[in-house]
Amino acid sequence: QVHLVESGGGSVPAGGSLRLSCAASGYTVSGHCMGWFRQARGKQREALALIDSDGSTKYADFVKGRFTISQDNAENTLYLQMSGLKPEDTALYQCAVDQIGGCPLVVSHFGYWGQGTQVTVSS
Repeated sequence: QVHLVESGGGSVPAGGSLRLSCAASGYTVSGHCMGWFRQARGKQREALALIDSDGSTKYADFVKGRFTISQDNAENTLYLQMSGLKPEDTALYQCAVDQIGGCPLVVSHFGYWGQGTQVTVSS
């Protein structure tokens, strides 16, 4: 059974940095497409960054240059390094697995959602 557990969220001032982790069990991070997503209160979930089975990455335009997705195969963990955080980055951040294929920046392709980790950025 696939189980994803996110951690690393917290409260930071604007301009700050955080590194989120997504520990996977029952699933091998390497060789698959996984991604990071977020959902702000009252808004739809949005895709932020993906890493495909070949290690290639994709980013939503609004996080390019600020967020970096990576994985540690030995730790079976997905990461999201975030810098230059803005108040509008405040949201619940989750990782997920591409269940359909193609590894697109499309939320509906993804599943096995973890419980998420809250990120709050103050102005």
